[in-house]
Amino acid sequence: MEWKDKPRSTNVEDRRGQSSSGGSGMPGPINIPIGGGSSRGGIGGISLILLVVFFLLRSGLLGGLLGNIFPDANPTNPYQQDSAPQVNTSTDDMGEFAAVNLRFTEDVWGSLFRENNLGSYQPPTMVLFSDYVQSACGTASSAMGPFYCPADGKVYIDLSFYNDLQTKFGVEGHYAMSYVIFHEVGHHVQNLLGVTDKMEEYRRTVSETEYNRLSVRLELQADFLAGVVTRHLQERGDVLSPGDIETAVEAASAIGDDRIQKQSQGYVVPDSFTHGTSEQRVRWFMNGYNSGNFDGANTFNIPYDEL
Repeated sequence: MEWKDKPRSTNVEDRRGQSSSGGSGMPGPINIPIGGGSSRGGIGGISLILLVVFFLLRSGLLGGLLGNIFPDANPTNPYQQDSAPQVNTSTDDMGEFAAVNLRFTEDVWGSLFRENNLGSYQPPTMVLFSDYVQSACGTASSAMGPFYCPADGKVYIDLSFYNDLQTKFGVEGHYAMSYVIFHEVGHHVQNLLGVTDKMEEYRRTVSETEYNRLSVRLELQADFLAGVVTRHLQERGDVLSPGDIETAVEAASAIGDDRIQKQSQGYVVPDSFTHGTSEQRVRWFMNGYNSGNFDGANTFNIPYDEL
C-alpha cells in the first residue's frame, strides 16, 4: 500500500499515553463483542463470550437509500461535535498511517454523498488510544478491539491491533489494518444515514436470536462499505499495491464468527453469530468492491440463509 506522503486527516485525536479509567460521570463499560465494533451509548453490544480477543465491528444500516426496509429512516445527524477536530500531530508511522487512511474515507464518502444527494458528509473523528479509553459510550479496553461510538461520532483504535492482526490472526500487511479502519468508518456512514435508533427499537422488541441475525446483516453491510472504499482507492491508481485486496480478504476471513468460535471453543453456534461467517464477510467485502457505490448494499432484502 502506497500511503507515505499522502494527505492526512485532521480529524484525529491522539490520546496515546493518556491514562483512562471508568467513572468521571461516564456511562458504564462498553459491552462489545470481542474485537470491538460499535457501541450504542450505554446499551452495548450482544454478548459473545470467546477466548480469542480482537474481533470487530457493529452498528447501523444504510438508511436513506434503503427506505423500503425502514420507511421512516432518514439521513440525519445523530450527534453533535462537542469540539473542533483535533489536528493529528503524531509523527510515528502507524499514527500517520491511520490519519492517511481516515483521509481516504473522507474523500470517498464525501464524493459518494454528493453523488447520491445525501447532503454533506460529516466525517468521524478517530481517537488513537493505548490500553484504555473513555468514550461517550463508556470505558473500553484495547482488548475489545477497534470500535465506533455513535453517541459521539468517533472511531476508537488502539494501533497495537495491527500487531495482533499478524500474531493472533496471521494476517500480514498494512492493508489488513486499512480494512479495519474502513469498516469502522462504514459504521459511521450507517449512523449518519439514520438507522441506528431504528435498530435499537428492534433490539427491544425481538428475540436475542433474531437480533443476532439483524446484527449479522448490519455487519456484512459494513464489510460491503469497506469494499466500496477499496474500489475507489484501486481506481485512483496511486494507493493500492499488488496483494492489498488479498490482504483485506484474509483479514475479513480471519474474523468470521465461525472461525473465531472454532478457534476459541472448538465448535460453532450459528444462532450466536453476530458478524457473519468468514465466507460471508469475504463475499460482502468483494460485493462492495465490485459495486463501488451503494448499489447492492441492501443485506436486508435477502433471505438470511442466502446472505
